[in-house]
Amino acid sequence: MEQQEPIIIPGGNPGVAVEEPQQETHFPEMVNEVKESLLELFEQFRESDSYARLEKGAETVKEYIKNNPAQAMLYSLGAGTLLGLLMRRRH
Repeated sequence: MEQQEPIIIPGGNPGVAVEEPQQETHFPEMVNEVKESLLELFEQFRESDSYARLEKGAETVKEYIKNNPAQAMLYSLGAGTLLGLLMRRRH
């Protein structure tokens, strides 16, 4: 264990030393807690009806893209252009 040295503030009381506050950071433990919470929430989501509907919607989109590749590409181009115009900065 490190020995703590008092910090003396110039201009303060010469006989009084001020100790620097020690804060222990437990960053790895905090990261693990957040990770566990997120994993638990994701598992709950996977068991919900919303996840099943999301998977079904994704499958429908994949089928549409397989059956209509040119239209899907044009829709993507249009959506990208529209988003680009909306997000463009005006100088």
